[in-house]
Amino acid sequence: MEAKPLVVAISSRALFDLDESHRVFEEQGTEAYCQHQIDNEDVPLAPGGAFNLAKKLLALNDNNPKTPKVEIILLSRNSADTGLRVFNSIQHHKLSITRAVFTSGSSPYRYVSPFGANLFLSTSPEDVAMALDAGIAAATILPSNVSNNNDTDQLRIAFDGDAVLFSDDSERIYKEKGLKAFTENEQQTARQPLPGGPFKDFLMALNRIQTEYPENTSPIRTALVTARSAPAHERVIRTLRAWDIRIDEAIFLGGMAKGPFLKSFGADIFFDDQEQHCLSAQEHVATGHVPHGIANQNKNRQD
Repeated sequence: MEAKPLVVAISSRALFDLDESHRVFEEQGTEAYCQHQIDNEDVPLAPGGAFNLAKKLLALNDNNPKTPKVEIILLSRNSADTGLRVFNSIQHHKLSITRAVFTSGSSPYRYVSPFGANLFLSTSPEDVAMALDAGIAAATILPSNVSNNNDTDQLRIAFDGDAVLFSDDSERIYKEKGLKAFTENEQQTARQPLPGGPFKDFLMALNRIQTEYPENTSPIRTALVTARSAPAHERVIRTLRAWDIRIDEAIFLGGMAKGPFLKSFGADIFFDDQEQHCLSAQEHVATGHVPHGIANQNKNRQD
C-alpha cells in the first residue's frame, strides 16, 4: 500500500503577498477590493511568507509526479471571482496546486480536516488556533521582508521544542516554578520520553520522506532550535530517539536569540510558540507562530 502524500493547507495570504490588496479592503471596503482584484487579475502576486516552503515541498514530486509525496491545498477567503488572480499567480509561479477552496469572506478553516491536512498555514491567528484545538499542526505566518534565505534546492525546516514538537508539560514547570525546578525535573525524567506536541505528526511525516533517501542526499533537512541547554538536553535527545525520528541538527541555545542561528542554518521556515522568539526569527527567516501551550493560554482567548 502506497504512503499517503503529505498534505499542507495554505491560505492565499500566507502563499502570496496580498498586503496591498488587503489595504484596499481595509480602507475602501469589499466592493473596492473585489474590483481591485479583477482589475489586476493578470498581474501576478509576489511570493508570501510560506511561498518558498510550498515551492520546495512541491519540488519533492518532480521525480515521480504519478505518486506525489506532497500536496498543497489552497484555502482562501476570496470569492471564486476574485480568486482568479490567485490561480493566475499560481500558474505564473509554476506551482502544481490544483485543489482550492474559496469561501467569500468566511473562515476556510473548516475545510482543513476534510482534506486530511498534516499542516495548516494561515495569516489568521483565529483560524490557526481552531486548527490546533482540533489536533492539527498549524501556525500563523508572520509578516517578513526576508528574501529567500536558502538558495539551495534543499528544503530546510526548523522547529522549537517545547509546545511545538513536544508537549508544554516541561514549559509549564518552568513558567510556574522557575528554571531550577524545570532543570531538576528534566534531570529526574531524562529517560522518560516527552509527550508529543502539535507538530510531532508533521515531523514524522517529513521524516518518512527523508528516509526514502540516503542521508547525505536527502532533499529535506530539519533542525531543532531550542532555548534549552545542558543538562535539559538529554530528555530531548532521548525523546526523538524513542520516536525513531532523525533530526539533522540540534541547537541548544540556553536562552540566546534564535534569529542568527536560524539564518546560519538557512531555514526556509521556523516554527515557535513564543512571540519573543518569533520576533527574533522573523528578522532573518520566514516564521510561523504556533499559538499553543502555556505561553499562549490567555492570549488565544483574548485576540
